[in-house]
Amino acid sequence: MSVISVSRKNWILKKYDNQEVSFYKDNFFLDDITSKLLSIRKIKKDEVERFLNPSIKNFLPNPNILNDMNKSVKRISEAIDKQEKIGIFGDYDVDGASAAALLGNFFAHLKIPYEIYIPDRKKEGFGPSINAFEKLINNGVKLIFTVDCGTLSFEAIDFANQNKTDVIVLDHHQSEVNLPKAYSIINPNRLDDNSKLNYLCAAGVTFMFLVAINKYLRENKWFSNVGIEEPNLINYLDLVSLGTVCDVVPLTGLNRAIVKQGLKILKSRKNLGLKTLLDICGIQNSLEVYHIGYILGPRINAGGRVGKSSHGANLLLNKDPKDVFKIASDLDQFNKERQLLEKNVFNQILKEIEKNISEPIIIISGYNWHEGVIGIVAARIKEKFNKPVIIISIEKNIGKGSARSIVGFDIGSTIISASQQKLLIKGGGHKMAAGFSIEVQNIVKFKEFILKKFRHLNKNLSEKKILYLDSVIAPTAINIDFYKKINLLAPFGSGNPEPKFVIENVKPLNAKILKEKHIKSVLIGKEGSTIKTIAFNSVESEIGAYLLKKDIKPFNIAGKLSLNQWNGESNVEFIIDDISVNKTFKNMVPSSIG
Repeated sequence: MSVISVSRKNWILKKYDNQEVSFYKDNFFLDDITSKLLSIRKIKKDEVERFLNPSIKNFLPNPNILNDMNKSVKRISEAIDKQEKIGIFGDYDVDGASAAALLGNFFAHLKIPYEIYIPDRKKEGFGPSINAFEKLINNGVKLIFTVDCGTLSFEAIDFANQNKTDVIVLDHHQSEVNLPKAYSIINPNRLDDNSKLNYLCAAGVTFMFLVAINKYLRENKWFSNVGIEEPNLINYLDLVSLGTVCDVVPLTGLNRAIVKQGLKILKSRKNLGLKTLLDICGIQNSLEVYHIGYILGPRINAGGRVGKSSHGANLLLNKDPKDVFKIASDLDQFNKERQLLEKNVFNQILKEIEKNISEPIIIISGYNWHEGVIGIVAARIKEKFNKPVIIISIEKNIGKGSARSIVGFDIGSTIISASQQKLLIKGGGHKMAAGFSIEVQNIVKFKEFILKKFRHLNKNLSEKKILYLDSVIAPTAINIDFYKKINLLAPFGSGNPEPKFVIENVKPLNAKILKEKHIKSVLIGKEGSTIKTIAFNSVESEIGAYLLKKDIKPFNIAGKLSLNQWNGESNVEFIIDDISVNKTFKNMVPSSIG
């Protein structure tokens, strides 16, 4: 049974096993709601302890299970012994900046000379180029690392080889059968890699590399011989968790342990750049995945989108307080500019889309849309229509494209396939997101190619918009104790979604609009208890229209809990994701919680 909401979503309650719930309660001394959530997430009985208490020690495998790891370690150890200057070529997004900063901070600790190169999104595009490598080589670089890119960089790596400069690729993007002739390529998404670490982001792959080289140097007594204290790599996990959360890779296995521990390091504010950015944003209290994904991430990304591409990596590397404050302030301002650009481009594209929305994939092209925001706009449109979205911005007969997909349609491999068919200049990505460049004359053929690929799946992936929910709860459950029970399953994110709940039969007591787009309201339950709620970006939506109505009948709300801390006080709010006017869920679950 399901419920249809005001935003036309099917509400479906997830299933759990009563026997499992009883087992968790009896053997792990857990409460009813935590046990239900574990059952819903299908956590095996022998994995409960590791899931609730993920530690790096319990999840970190031998780094050498990754292809080319041992070879890469030996090459960098030679560079360290010879004091060779190292080049670090990174992507301009958060994952790329985090991975570049990980290497930079490590080499700085070892007093090894290095130089960072982050390409300009608009002028240079994604990934290494001959021009970029030439600049690094001319500056005395003897070994180049590419982080969060490089797996498909055939021409640039061939150029480096011709100039007797080795390239080590640290990446996680999908690959082709043929690989560039780099010195080594560490990428768990190589077709020949059997490490089963394909869920790592580039920062995660880079961390594995640092674990390997650190171990090698320790075993060969390098630290004691040169009189340098061995770095504690645990202190680098704030950067690894930053890349992991912002690249939206699954928070399972090692990633879950990384983010759990990384949040502790982030709270200690060891990295000057992150500390300064948090201070500028007014974040003083407890830090959660939300703050990484929605406060820090967008600002660090903003440099690559609308400002200076190198700002993100430099923020995470710089040790001078004055310089760091300037960079962090710039990024905060760039983010404001990005928000305005995004709103403008979103509205333009939405008007074009609504003229013809019948295709199963939204593929749209136009002139001079800001390419720094089309990826975000594609993600928003995907959420709105529940369809894969590809947006192409054209300038001077060249289109720059960003794609966002839905579960079941691997857009990364599809873009790689289109590139192999010579429909694209270049392209690549992940299952859910990809980027590419294309000549204007090939756009029509490219659209036909993508639609044909999608139709070959022979299923309508975008037929229904579904909101999966974990349980019905009473209004009285909105309290600190209940929040702490839920938070035992944190960190939440891709692969471990934040629990979502239903509260039935509520009415608005009062509501107000915040920042012209959010609605903050107080709702009252049937028995008289009140609930503080917020519905983000809802002013122009069906949800907002409903919350702002007066004298309406009771309705049901769906959403998640949030801890709001201010001036030393803590209270729990309910974030509204949807509203339903159906009468009840009582036939769908054994009982409500609260």
